[in-house]
Amino acid sequence: MTKAITNELKSLARKIAQGAQQKKIIQLHAPGEAHALVPPQPKPQYPGIKKEYLKRKNTCRVTFCLPKAAVADGNCAYVVGDFNGWNPTADKMKKSRNGDYIIKIELEPGREYQFRYLIDSCVWENDWQADKYVGSPYGDSENSVVVV
Repeated sequence: MTKAITNELKSLARKIAQGAQQKKIIQLHAPGEAHALVPPQPKPQYPGIKKEYLKRKNTCRVTFCLPKAAVADGNCAYVVGDFNGWNPTADKMKKSRNGDYIIKIELEPGREYQFRYLIDSCVWENDWQADKYVGSPYGDSENSVVVV
């Protein structure tokens, strides 16, 4: 390895350690050969499901978040699943300032719950960050699953 490459790697390591964002990453392929690579672009992050275990109540408070991108021009959204008997109007979600739809529901821990989102009473959507997915009993789609 040449002295110039060694010095450049040391310099990059110092900058990374200091929290500086780098536009290039150096990868060594063979002695004396260095190539600059552009780091991969981060994937869009969606809030997904947040779980908070409440010891006093022996429940898990689950925050379901349906991102604005999934709702598009929809006017309302509901979370529908095992926990509410698949009642399509039981748990209406609130629209947040950024356009996401959110609801908090307390669930019994130690179980898996199937669910889906219902947008404008006609469009079904899965959670993009669900713990897993299982086939629906109707065979034409999958249900999202939250494990608590």
